[in-house]
Amino acid sequence: MAAAYVAVATLTVAANLFSGIAAITRLEPIMRTLRPALATAGVPESWLVFPIGTLKTAGALGVALGLFGVPWVGPAAAIGLVLFFVCAAYTHIRVGDYSSTFFLGSCFFLPLAVATLVLTPTG
Repeated sequence: MAAAYVAVATLTVAANLFSGIAAITRLEPIMRTLRPALATAGVPESWLVFPIGTLKTAGALGVALGLFGVPWVGPAAAIGLVLFFVCAAYTHIRVGDYSSTFFLGSCFFLPLAVATLVLTPTG
């Protein structure tokens, strides 16, 4: 397994696991920046548990399973994370919300998920 894939996938797992759990538990330091972005984007705060937090956590766990050699699960989880962050970016762009939350997702989480998918070893 390539070292670049292991490093990027591990970072993807750590970042999305933290973000997903923070959303599910509504970690207050995160909520201070998240609440205004959710309101601007028209996303109910109740969605932090499901689908937002649940999908990020499931994606992180799927990428982790891929790191441990479970066939097809890692790439499928990376595809899911890419789709999640593309949809999240669209949601923010649609309403003209270019807050720090938008840039964190679009400039960190989305490229990280794409890099994980691209670097996934084949065969």
